[in-house]
Amino acid sequence: MKTQSAKLRYLRITPRKARLVGDLIKGMPVNEAEARLTLLRKRSAKAMLKLLHSAASNAKNNQKMNPDKLFVKELRVEQGPMLKRVLPRARGTATPIQKKMSHIILVLGENLELRPSKYKVIFPKKVKSKERGHEHNHEHEENKGEEKIKEIEKKKEEIKKEERKETPSNKPGFIRRVFSSKSRASK
Repeated sequence: MKTQSAKLRYLRITPRKARLVGDLIKGMPVNEAEARLTLLRKRSAKAMLKLLHSAASNAKNNQKMNPDKLFVKELRVEQGPMLKRVLPRARGTATPIQKKMSHIILVLGENLELRPSKYKVIFPKKVKSKERGHEHNHEHEENKGEEKIKEIEKKKEEIKKEERKETPSNKPGFIRRVFSSKSRASK
């Protein structure tokens, strides 16, 4: 059986937290593992998804393996180096802080008896932004934005005018005149 391995080293997530995600995808076909990792809200899921994509593409291009027959054969999360820091506490003491790292080793295998998956996960491709050379197009787009802003401001002014018209009179009432601020009272 052919295998393809990929390593992710010095991931700044504790091994204990990364193992929670790793245990969920052990033994799964690659398509199902991708689907599960995209739906997980753990921070290490994004890193594992990138690692899984890398391993799958390496298996397809380098080993000439069938991507539909790949599954997660082995996934190990090991402890990497630890950054040691201290947190100052009361009376001149200090509490140690351990910032742990993990090394993730992912091994994909090819199972020829594996059924094709019922669904396929499709990731949207990133679209490059327009080039800077087309300045006249950008000016036209900016003018459209300015026009929309002016229209919104006109609508706001119209609403304010309607609110002013709805009041019975623009003169302040008796209580407002009596209890007005000092600047009005002196006039």
